[in-house]
Amino acid sequence: MISSDSAQGSLMSRYVTLLFAVVCGMSVANIYFAQPILDDLSSEFSIDPSTIGILITITQIFYAAGLLLLVPLGDLLNQRKLIIGQMLLSVIALVVVGTASSSTVLFAGMALVGLLAVVTQTLVAFAATMAAPAERGRVVGMVTSGIVIGILLARSIAGILTDLAGWRSIYLFSATLMLLMICALIKILPNVEREVKSLSYLHLLKTVFMLFAQERILRIRAILALLIFTDFSILWTPLVLPLSSPPLSLSHTAIGAFGLAGVAGALAAARAGKLADRGYGQRTTGLSLILLLISWLLINRLEQSLFVLAIGIILLDLAVQAVHVTNQSMILALHTEARSRLTAGYMIFYSIGSATGSIASTHVYALYGWDGVCLLGASVSAVALLFWAMTRRATAAALQ
Repeated sequence: MISSDSAQGSLMSRYVTLLFAVVCGMSVANIYFAQPILDDLSSEFSIDPSTIGILITITQIFYAAGLLLLVPLGDLLNQRKLIIGQMLLSVIALVVVGTASSSTVLFAGMALVGLLAVVTQTLVAFAATMAAPAERGRVVGMVTSGIVIGILLARSIAGILTDLAGWRSIYLFSATLMLLMICALIKILPNVEREVKSLSYLHLLKTVFMLFAQERILRIRAILALLIFTDFSILWTPLVLPLSSPPLSLSHTAIGAFGLAGVAGALAAARAGKLADRGYGQRTTGLSLILLLISWLLINRLEQSLFVLAIGIILLDLAVQAVHVTNQSMILALHTEARSRLTAGYMIFYSIGSATGSIASTHVYALYGWDGVCLLGASVSAVALLFWAMTRRATAAALQ
């Protein structure tokens, strides 16, 4: 049994950290598999193409609900049992989706997939608890990279499996892999005795909001999360539209391959956690936000050069991931006994940003095309950079 934060430096070996990253990537990918196959789902379940997008909205809504209702439990319950239990339920939800015979079952299954995918955030908080303080940023950076890579590869994997064996194979394949990951986690996850035993569930949820009132760093970094993930969704949600339309008319598999460019950026940003450990979190944030703004100049060249587009995608995902890792490294150092609640509060803003970017970008694309989307993305990047500059002194004061 583990009960202290100081005696756990040896528990997060590179193998264990990599396993956490893989599990996080697989779990979060489950809520993004549907994006490139909406046309197949619309056809099979006789859902109007103009309304099939609500499937993504429902999944994200339940993901946001899970952030608030399930993730804080990591500060109250045995995290090992909580993680394994949520993953087992995720397997069941994936099988329900993969074998759905009606749109009602499909929507219910996807809602459960979204709700239970928040196990990724419980894993991030657990990894921060298991890591030694001196290497917490590195560990959180690597585990968080797994999440971003899972989001990006979900589109590629979904496209390939749909072409090979139909859309149902995506969810059944994922359920099988999740079972294998559960077996691995059962072997390596330690039992952790929670020091806080007297909290009721309602008070636990209340303290999520109390932490926002108490911690300036959490408020600042949550707003930055909202802005960068708004930008992230502004790129990835409508990207399929210009790539699949004339004159480019790329296939689903080819479009999904652009996720590989994003993976390169996410991997490059893993070092941001190490920089945060050394006290360079603010500088890393500022440089990353400048790169984020520059990336939209390249992304806007989509019709002229797919190579330039790929470079822009790499820069954008590098910047988003670097800021995200730095954010988490800072907030998870605030209260060792409340890491799951800190993660839950922070990630709610991530979820709001993702939903906002998706809705705004599709509307802007319909009205103003890809140029409008890029202008929107650049504007959000500029606001994020300005906000960072305006809060530099407040952040420095809070860190001290």
